[in-house]
Amino acid sequence: MSTFKLDITREHCPMTFVKTKIELSKLKSGDVLEVLLTEGEPLENVPKSSREQGFNVLEVSHVEGLVHKVLIQK
Repeated sequence: MSTFKLDITREHCPMTFVKTKIELSKLKSGDVLEVLLTEGEPLENVPKSSREQGFNVLEVSHVEGLVHKVLIQK
């Protein structure tokens, strides 16, 4: 199992999940993608959309300021 990182703190919906999904498509089954994103729509939509696509959301946590981290397993 490997962990990969994606910073989408400067992206806006719907590009936040589009970029997340592209990165997830590159991973092997069991790998984890650590996504850094901002509060609001990205924080609401990325975990929800990931679950809807069949991915396992392991963790959603606050990093600092408006930045949060979402761990998604393929």
